[in-house]
Amino acid sequence: MKVLILGAKGNLGPHVVKTLESSYHLRLTDVSPMKTKHEFMLVDVSVQEQVVRAAEGMDAIINLSVLREDRRLAFDVSTRGSYNMMQAAVTHSINRVINTGPHFVLAGRTYETFDYELNPDIPPQPGTNLYALTKSLGQEICKVFTEGNDIYVLCYLFYSFRDPNQPLVGADLTPFSISWNDAAEAFRLGLETSLSNLPSKCEIFNIFTNLPHQKFSNEKAKRLLGFSPKDALSQWWQKTSN
Repeated sequence: MKVLILGAKGNLGPHVVKTLESSYHLRLTDVSPMKTKHEFMLVDVSVQEQVVRAAEGMDAIINLSVLREDRRLAFDVSTRGSYNMMQAAVTHSINRVINTGPHFVLAGRTYETFDYELNPDIPPQPGTNLYALTKSLGQEICKVFTEGNDIYVLCYLFYSFRDPNQPLVGADLTPFSISWNDAAEAFRLGLETSLSNLPSKCEIFNIFTNLPHQKFSNEKAKRLLGFSPKDALSQWWQKTSN
């Protein structure tokens, strides 16, 4: 399988590449050059012609592109970039897309402050955060494209990435944390899962490790993708006796 990765130079990109490179032909893209042994193309996801060209000959697309703070760039990357990606999928008859975003795409402050057992099929309430809104709009675009085309979109929601071998510095362990390696493994599962087993052509998944708080639920990812995180990060939440 030939896989296009948009935003491959970001924080998650190297981990995804390492997980996939032994089994897939990868075409990496980013808005700035990067050193890699894989095929690479300079691509600005906000420019449709560049995204369409990069997707030629590919079997699947993984979208890791992200821009949070700047209003114009956040919209261009998260919202317009999603539109361009889906147009590329239609143009080249690519039927498997893995999109990404923060958990705020669904569960903004309204949910997160008060509720528990939040699953990825709740009605979305992204709140007023710029990043969340632009990613939420991008996800809605993905969904609309699946309704009239033979395209399946798996949307992975993340929040906090951790290296289990490094101390927790500067913040508590959030209830949506995962190790880099477990996060990358979810993409391998998404490429291998049978599309016919998905309940619909656009499915959203909470991707985080098995934490005891029950604020959110990752049951759907386990059930449909076979997701089984190895790093429990328990050193940061489990009390030990001396």
